[in-house]
Amino acid sequence: MPSSVKSYFPAAFWPTSLKTVSFLGAALLIGVGVAAVKAIPHGTHVPYAEAFGTVVAFIPPAIALVALLFVVVGYELEPQELRIRRLLWSTQISLTGLQRVYADPELMKCSLRIFGNGGLFAITGLYQNRSLGRYRAFVTNPEQAVALFLPERIIVISPLDPEAFVHDVCARFPHAQVKNSSTE
Repeated sequence: MPSSVKSYFPAAFWPTSLKTVSFLGAALLIGVGVAAVKAIPHGTHVPYAEAFGTVVAFIPPAIALVALLFVVVGYELEPQELRIRRLLWSTQISLTGLQRVYADPELMKCSLRIFGNGGLFAITGLYQNRSLGRYRAFVTNPEQAVALFLPERIIVISPLDPEAFVHDVCARFPHAQVKNSSTE
């Protein structure tokens, strides 16, 4: 495949755990917002009490909305770049100097979230575990994880077809090492 061609890979389907966390988390945040609206004191003589209560009531639903905007919908490979497709924008990651790539359903096992979202519409942010060290995740299904080892960082994504993604990366970056999870 010519390296100047773009390739698009949809994000992996959400596992039951991500669906459950997303549904329950969103319902809880919206429910807290509704309960807070009902608890706002009306007609008090306290200056700004109603306005403050209204602002506080909209924070939980706003958290759910912001998390929804960060959902990962797919991945686009360009000649020297990976684009993480979101609902309204893309996050671009340079693949210059790519050293290694591999797919492994165990990649994210025993990971500790340092900063980010652990399951409200996606698994994104900065994570760490023993096998990878510190890495940045843009994942919808950890069991379809692919790791990209760059000179300064590690990126973990979850395309719908991890092996096809790895194959495409190898065609674009023939110098990158490939670890086959079935042989190690």
